[in-house]
Amino acid sequence: KKDFTETGVGCIHYGQIYTYFGASTTQTITYVTPEHASKLRKVSPNDLIIATTSENIEDVCKSVAWLGEKEIVTGGHTVILQHNQNPLYLSYYFQSEEFTRQKRKIAFGTKVIEVAPRNLEKVLVPIPPLPIQQEIVCILDHFTELTAELTAELTAELTARQKQYGYYRDLLLTFDETVPNHNLGEVCHFQNGFAFQSSKFRTKGKPILRITNIQDNIINGEGIAYFEEGDYRENLERYRVKRGDIVVAMSGATTGKIGINKTNTIFYLNQRVGRFDPDKTRINKQYLYHLLLSKSQEIYALAGGGAQPNLSTTRIKSMPVPVPPLPVQEEIVLILDHFTESTTALTVELTAELTARQKQYEYYRDKLLTFKEATP
Repeated sequence: KKDFTETGVGCIHYGQIYTYFGASTTQTITYVTPEHASKLRKVSPNDLIIATTSENIEDVCKSVAWLGEKEIVTGGHTVILQHNQNPLYLSYYFQSEEFTRQKRKIAFGTKVIEVAPRNLEKVLVPIPPLPIQQEIVCILDHFTELTAELTAELTAELTARQKQYGYYRDLLLTFDETVPNHNLGEVCHFQNGFAFQSSKFRTKGKPILRITNIQDNIINGEGIAYFEEGDYRENLERYRVKRGDIVVAMSGATTGKIGINKTNTIFYLNQRVGRFDPDKTRINKQYLYHLLLSKSQEIYALAGGGAQPNLSTTRIKSMPVPVPPLPVQEEIVLILDHFTESTTALTVELTAELTARQKQYEYYRDKLLTFKEATP
């Protein structure tokens, strides 16, 4: 990657095959100098580039057909398949269930999954006449285009709904001088996290809430690390994160990221994650949640910004926040909760629609790429 340049000879890195490209491409997104290109392997128009290394079984052996006009290059962890077939037909076949079944038999590794080129050569590929290959490609291209159009439409709808929420949130949380500002520390206790040792992380036990578990303004339970109480002498009760609790990322690129626990799971704060405990007599917890979401950039600025922002407890407690009367806070919460609930429902609906369309595509793809073995 360090050898990439702004212009030069087109180059496809193996990681781009499963993170960026679809079944084919006519353009590269990276380039190398002609001098460096001379040291790499050449890819001619219609060749397939197959990634032979990945972190999971799904992505290993994903391919991209190079349909550009000029020769390009590729580096390690790839195989170049030169052939006299329809390149898109082959690329689609490498996505099929039948190919995946064969791939699982030859893949090896745990953290990094690989397929040796000599084993890839043993994979059986059905080769119908070229006109039939072209018909299959036309049908699958059509499905791919429809799915891409639907994805764009649904994503635009969701983005519009999120912008609508942001607009009304900022409007409702902007007050005139009659509403007093208080330092956050005056209306809210702030609890910093505990320094759990990564060497003591376990696969089961009590869940640890790390920065990576704050996603899309909620706490996500995926990739959770655990601990056993017996591993620590300290009383860890004050680090508990219950349902409805609000947390913030306090360091790194996502400093200021806000999340709320919408699950019934009790998590434990890891270091560099903080929890807000509002004074219920002065500030509504859900009002505080919406208010903090509107101030995430301000919180990031408090941390100093830059490459390694770091938020201190002192700074966040000194942040001024508007505190209208509780009845006004409750009215604001009713409106903004309605927006977030409708956005969440829309997200679920759109995700289900995309999943259904993807399954439909996979069903027809596998049907079209499954053949009866020819008899002599």
